[in-house]
Amino acid sequence: MKLAAAFASLLFASSTALAGSVAIDSGPVNGTSQGGVDVYRGIPYAAPPVGALRWEPPAAPAKWTAPRDATSAGAICPQPQRGDGVLAMGAGQTQSEDCLYLNVFAPHGGKNLPVMVWIHGGAHRFGSGSGPIYDGTHFAQDGVVLVSINYRLGLLGYFAHPALTRAAGATAPLGNYGQMDQIAALQWVKRNIAAFGGDPNNVTVFGESAGGSSILYLLAAPSAKGLFNRAIVESGGGWFNSGTLASQEAEGVEFASKNGLGADATPEQLRAIPPEKTLDLPAQLGFGPFADGRLIPESPTRAFADGTALDVPLVIGSNSFEASLMQSFGIPPDRIIGRLTPEARQAYASDASSDTALAQAVFTDSVMGAPARWIAGQAASGAPSWLYHFSYVASMQRGRVPGARHGSEIPYVFSTGSALASRFGISLSPEDTAMEALMHACWVSFAKTGKPECGSQPWPAYTPATDTLMEFGPKTGPINGFRKGQYGALEHVLRPN
Repeated sequence: MKLAAAFASLLFASSTALAGSVAIDSGPVNGTSQGGVDVYRGIPYAAPPVGALRWEPPAAPAKWTAPRDATSAGAICPQPQRGDGVLAMGAGQTQSEDCLYLNVFAPHGGKNLPVMVWIHGGAHRFGSGSGPIYDGTHFAQDGVVLVSINYRLGLLGYFAHPALTRAAGATAPLGNYGQMDQIAALQWVKRNIAAFGGDPNNVTVFGESAGGSSILYLLAAPSAKGLFNRAIVESGGGWFNSGTLASQEAEGVEFASKNGLGADATPEQLRAIPPEKTLDLPAQLGFGPFADGRLIPESPTRAFADGTALDVPLVIGSNSFEASLMQSFGIPPDRIIGRLTPEARQAYASDASSDTALAQAVFTDSVMGAPARWIAGQAASGAPSWLYHFSYVASMQRGRVPGARHGSEIPYVFSTGSALASRFGISLSPEDTAMEALMHACWVSFAKTGKPECGSQPWPAYTPATDTLMEFGPKTGPINGFRKGQYGALEHVLRPN
């Protein structure tokens, strides 16, 4: 919390002034202005999902007439407290079910500018759009309107129960409330972003981890069509064994039973469960969106396989040490190694110096690397796709970590690493700042032109025939056939049909 507050104070120095009032469809908002960037925080894009609106699709926010203060972020959605990841996850901030807020960073006086909408990660259980590492100032300085959002998390965001299904009717969306929130935020952008100088017809949605997988689910949601024009998926996977409405209902009944209810509980009884009771969940991968047959007719894996996924230009990739998540989620090596066939083990012979090393290599590839390559290949038959591999380790961390950890690309993308390092007395090397400038420029270029044209090295569009990705690492540049043998072996074993 102290780190977040300190970084916020760095961004809001004494030169900060109030920005002019902006009129949106729910009422006027007043923000702050500094260095040519107008910032509006804590704007409600939907009604508070409390009381009778818990486990309901997001409703329109109430309107107001007097200018609304938009100088501070809204509450973050209920989530378990955790001691790590304070800068990204927003640990220590005020939590409330009333959390459907977004933030806008806009160049002062801009018009018809490209828009980027950030969907934060956190295993669909943690985080917020207001974490200081997601500060959008540098995007705005480079001519992009940046929007960051909150969305419902955990059981408040992804929950089904027979009583809610009966109440919803035969076709109404249900279960994937966090995904519905993301769609509602994108609809808000479509209606309102021109007031901040953005072009509602030039929207790039991007996200990392759970935010990246959320984007893949958006690409599998017909109702998201037309709400964004491009997508960037950072470490979002791509091979999903999605649950079904029936399986989610069974889990919902189990949760209700633990709280003294059961399958015959009424919606009113379910909504009376205190929000803190929804947070006692096992920390595991895979919690979140599912193929409910309504909002999301089928899993993203199935949608990309059969060609029904929304067709937009796509950047997708992963990091070289995604296995850092194994420690975060308490995943033992034998759980990973046990999935391998003898043929797959042979493909990983060079990574098998120990069971731990083998499990880390297989985890990194099977959860993120190989699915990203497969998605890029499936998408390449329509709008172009670009594949990347982020292996860069900051100078001060080299020798201490085996590769680029999960999420470590984020400060390079947002160009927030330099400000963080300066504030906390950490020295970044010229090489570090050059990588920050390069990755940020690539993301900005994609938002502006639909192509990641950045730096001196060309980044070719992906095709299965060339199998070329861009590595952001000690030697940045295109690579052909990166880990082709390992990725291919895993696809035959692990990709869901």
